[in-house]
Amino acid sequence: MAEELGGAEQDSTDERELRKVARVVLLDPQDRILLLHGLEPDDPSSTWWFTPGGGLEGDETHEEAALRELAEETGITDVRLGPLLWRRICSFPFAGRRWDQEEWYYLCRTQQTTARTGDGLTELERRSVAGLRWWTVDELATVTETVYPTQLPELLRTLLVEGPPSAPVILETERV
Repeated sequence: MAEELGGAEQDSTDERELRKVARVVLLDPQDRILLLHGLEPDDPSSTWWFTPGGGLEGDETHEEAALRELAEETGITDVRLGPLLWRRICSFPFAGRRWDQEEWYYLCRTQQTTARTGDGLTELERRSVAGLRWWTVDELATVTETVYPTQLPELLRTLLVEGPPSAPVILETERV
């Protein structure tokens, strides 16, 4: 996944420290979600879609990291941060390494639908983010590329019908 990745590589997922990550489920006034289009830097044919977000820096809170990452990756700053929706642990290969992350997903609303990639991206992100786009829940349900988290179409549909959960939902661990 295209984000500034850091941490020590070890032999087993159980022994590796989980990287703390804040992600944003950004919805516009039409309830479309903004996703970034990622690709493996060494294999551009390997692509996927994912929510904006990235690792916590220093003593940042998850909420601070979510807003910072959103601004860096999309240029969108006019937002209203909502509740924590979901949490998950994932493990995936990216840029020649294996990454283990604990991800917190926050609901965020915006009126600002003009987004761009580039200015706030790290060098690795510039090589691995192909663009971004707004998706309706129906479009997301029919996408043929992988979307992370893989349950996102169902999660988004539930969110739009039922509203945010009363407590964060713990998603299944995903290991790619």
